Amino acid sequence: MIKGPPYETMQFLPGSITMKKMFLSLCGLALLSASSCVKKNKDPNIIFILTDDLGYGDVSALNENSKIKTTNIDRLAQQGAVFTDAHSSSSVCTPTRYGILTGRYSWRTALKKGVLYGYDKALIPQNRKTIASVLRERHYQTACIGKWHLGWDWNNIEKGKDSINYAKPIKNGPTTLGFDYFYGIVGSLDMDPYVYVENDQPTALPDRITENKGMRLWRKGPTASDFDHEKTLPNLINRAEKYIEEKSKDKRPFFLYLSLTAPHTPILPVKEYQGKSRLNPYGDFVLMVDSMVGRVMASVDKAGITRNTILVFASDNGCSPAANFDELKAKGHNPSYIYRGHKADLFDGGHRIPCIVRWPAKVKSHKVEQTICLNDFMATFAAVTGYKLKDNEGEDSFSLLPLLLNTQPQEIIREATVHHSIEGEFAIRKGEWKLLLSPSSGGWSYPRPGKDDKVIATLPPCQLYNMKTDPGETKNLCDEYPAVVNELKALMIKYINDGRSTPGIPQKDSILSTY
Repeated sequence: MIKGPPYETMQFLPGSITMKKMFLSLCGLALLSASSCVKKNKDPNIIFILTDDLGYGDVSALNENSKIKTTNIDRLAQQGAVFTDAHSSSSVCTPTRYGILTGRYSWRTALKKGVLYGYDKALIPQNRKTIASVLRERHYQTACIGKWHLGWDWNNIEKGKDSINYAKPIKNGPTTLGFDYFYGIVGSLDMDPYVYVENDQPTALPDRITENKGMRLWRKGPTASDFDHEKTLPNLINRAEKYIEEKSKDKRPFFLYLSLTAPHTPILPVKEYQGKSRLNPYGDFVLMVDSMVGRVMASVDKAGITRNTILVFASDNGCSPAANFDELKAKGHNPSYIYRGHKADLFDGGHRIPCIVRWPAKVKSHKVEQTICLNDFMATFAAVTGYKLKDNEGEDSFSLLPLLLNTQPQEIIREATVHHSIEGEFAIRKGEWKLLLSPSSGGWSYPRPGKDDKVIATLPPCQLYNMKTDPGETKNLCDEYPAVVNELKALMIKYINDGRSTPGIPQKDSILSTY
């Protein structure tokens, strides 16, 4: 950098053309250098690909016994940071998405269990900071393409779902929560109404009622004239490719939250993939998802932005039993890998998920074995872009940046992680210890609350497992380690009472401390 007075005030000797030219040349070099610096240090583009109900063991890079070869996801794993102990904040869809976008556990809201459905109102209030609103403040272009599943208000919904006016805009949707652009559906692909919304406007009116059964299951409901269940996943990828192509030409970085509808039910592999896995339709659908991820990766490469683009790949929870675990296991494939349970459970099969982060400019290929949570991406993206979270923002989000940038073991980022099941039951994990505050699975696997209650009544009130020596959660150690049980119970109560699990000023929650 050239020091001293500006060029206009400097005095040159008469006829000293050479000195003047030299100075101008140096100025040009300095400006060029500064410009290069700005380009080099430009905030990264961010693409967050969230699959729906993909199991940890469905990714062949994470499962040496996988019978599904996920070539494209494996390539991401070879190029980035692989989190082998990553978890969704819940074992079902809506609460996980709330956690990702707000950095806060969803059980702190009115949603204490279960998920929202297609006609439910917005869960996130407009005054709640989201990843999108944080990044927009940092001058990002922001978009959500795909499954929303956090509720919005259909026009005229107050008079009932049969009174909805699909010709008019929705209210309290993604565009009110930091997203400049939205294209997608209200909930899961098996939840009516089946209507695409672009920004706040439905793209077409329902012209029929559809339903299907079996592996293609979706609920009966109004379906728009431009809606085809089987074509939904490719349609979303087409939109994502177009967005990446357009926004990569802009000087401002972009954030794309790409929330896929698969391999959740309805299980709809297109003809090209049918029978390809040699397992069952679910295996075929996973291969189709892998191919769609490959298309996104190719779009990033084609746009020339690979090096400075953070690409996150994850699943919202464990694999659903709709995949037909018995059929898959008979052929040597376990979507939950070595872990117990599946979607909806407190057991790790419910919430341990594949999670990979690629950022060639900053992140070297390595594995991270620390426990992390999808909630952590809010604090991570804030740290990447220089935004300081306030005390009432991202209360359960820890920055993963140190784990991404450093390939050597670091100090523990998360003190502990809370797991939440579809039935609203809790578990808490700290280090190697995991305490289930329930005698049951908390979800859909045995022993299932509401179904196996006679068995559950005979079981201890809580379950303690050492996840290092017993990752399959087979031996309950509650009676052997009462001090650990009490420590984890006390920590759970603290997290509830403080309204946060991160350091900071306590916040008010809407949940009672009952543990």
